[in-house]
Amino acid sequence: MSGDVKMLIRNKKAWHEYFIEDSYEAGIVLEGNEVKSIRAGSANIKDAYVRIKDGEAFIHNMHISPYEKASSWAVAPLRVRKLLLHKKEIIKLLSFVMQKGFTLVPLSVYLKKGRVKIEIGAARGKKLYDKREEIARRDADRNREIARKMAR
Repeated sequence: MSGDVKMLIRNKKAWHEYFIEDSYEAGIVLEGNEVKSIRAGSANIKDAYVRIKDGEAFIHNMHISPYEKASSWAVAPLRVRKLLLHKKEIIKLLSFVMQKGFTLVPLSVYLKKGRVKIEIGAARGKKLYDKREEIARRDADRNREIARKMAR
């Protein structure tokens, strides 16, 4: 991600719960005032996941709140939305999903040249000891940095 990109939503839980092996950028098919709602930051991808069905990718459990200034035409907040990916990317993602322990999770939602994009990652679940190890490493790095600043 570079250039004309405005980050709107990040899925911090995904980085804590999974090892991200590979990531892909996808467009997302939106209806009505969903774009305005996403621009306002009224979306949640924490519990969302991606499924591939019949050669197409869909995101499930992505919550987009109805735009409050919109007229009465609103769509369901948790509806299944289609992702726009190239066929080769879908085949690569499908090969990840076929391996045991892999899942597809959304990592972030952002604007790129005025279009809403979603970054999805091929992720492998972390075990509890992996999470503890990462927290211990982060704490050690933080303590080392504090000690280095105090030594100055």
